[in-house]
Amino acid sequence: MRSPFVMAPAIILSACTALPEIGTGPSPADPAIAVPPARYTPVLAGTVDYRPVAPKSWVDSNRQVAPKEKGK
Repeated sequence: MRSPFVMAPAIILSACTALPEIGTGPSPADPAIAVPPARYTPVLAGTVDYRPVAPKSWVDSNRQVAPKEKGK
């Protein structure tokens, strides 16, 4: 019964400690680090226009998809 009362302060105090610093790379605050220049790319670069268009003739559309005759 006495064990939880002894462990409780240890658990509470361990939660108050600072986390260790993890060095994964150069510091962002270091002014000597080389940084690539920022490039401008338009927001609408590469978009396709999907506005409605006038309908094509169904005769022309059928000719485009019809099997080709071997003699012609």
